[in-house]
Amino acid sequence: MEWLIAFVIGVLTATGVFLTLRARTFPVVLGLTLLAYAINVFLFAMGRLTIGQPSVIDAAAAGYSDPLPQALVLTAIVIAFGMTAFLIVLALKARGELGNDHVDGLHLAHDEVANDNTSSQLSARVTPSAKTTSRLADSWANKGEN
Repeated sequence: MEWLIAFVIGVLTATGVFLTLRARTFPVVLGLTLLAYAINVFLFAMGRLTIGQPSVIDAAAAGYSDPLPQALVLTAIVIAFGMTAFLIVLALKARGELGNDHVDGLHLAHDEVANDNTSSQLSARVTPSAKTTSRLADSWANKGEN
């Protein structure tokens, strides 16, 4: 049974790390969630949970289970839920502001490249050419000499 739990923790951790290193925001959120699951299973396994034992010491009970792992896992679940909610809102905001869901926000999708080409052509009409810029720089230099 220990090998199975160790294998499950390893698979959850490896998958979580792999998804966290992806370039899109949704796999990153899934990866962090899987890492949180791996931590929860690890905390349960380290607590040596006993089945059928009360978690509160009672004089009539033959034994008791340690309540600390249960409290740690409950706290980790609440923190992971809050972190996941924050990351989803952050990803949606970044998607709305930047127009893509890459983690760095710099890459464009294929349909966005076509729109970017038309906008760069429009901006080329508005921005001055290198010859115009050098003429402006020369005129500023001549003003300084006069």
